[in-house]
Amino acid sequence: MSAHGDRTTAARRRTAHAFPSRRRTVGTAVASVLLIAMLAAITLLAPANASALATADDDPSGSGVSGEQRDQWRWPVPPPIRVVSPFRAPATPYAAGHRGIDIEAEPGAVVVAPAAGVVSFTGPVAGRGIVSIDHGDGVVSAIEPVDARVSAGTRVVAGDVVGTVSSGGHCDARCVHFGVRVHGEYVSPFLFLGGLPRAVLLPMS
Repeated sequence: MSAHGDRTTAARRRTAHAFPSRRRTVGTAVASVLLIAMLAAITLLAPANASALATADDDPSGSGVSGEQRDQWRWPVPPPIRVVSPFRAPATPYAAGHRGIDIEAEPGAVVVAPAAGVVSFTGPVAGRGIVSIDHGDGVVSAIEPVDARVSAGTRVVAGDVVGTVSSGGHCDARCVHFGVRVHGEYVSPFLFLGGLPRAVLLPMS
């Protein structure tokens, strides 16, 4: 075989060896691009999933009440706190039940806003004075019987005096009825108050 033939054969061998190398390089590049795309997708989805998990942890009851909302609420009457009648959810919106809790209170005792909001209503309803506060996000609280010291439209924060315990209704100067609605549906105020710290739940008579 001539020298020219040897050089041609050697060139062909080098070309044959180059093609697999190029294929490996292209394959590696494609794999790298796919890996980067997957990491970017995971990064984008992770915050949303974390947010969903945080929401679930904040609201284990599924009531729509976040942990932050619960932490900002306080009892509407001064201690000691004695709940004389607990919340009893009605079977249907129009069925019998107890749409709030009754807290023992002395006539004339100070009544405070349980959380920040805007007073949405004050006045008598069926012979008892009521103070309602819109706390935003569909949450509205109501306390009765109360002789109001605020008017509708007043902005309040937790602990602001809104009135004093008066008479009327089923409490009639021995307690206050404290109710909370979320998007129009009555829920247990304990969801916001976090249970009964330093409180006494008295047996029903």
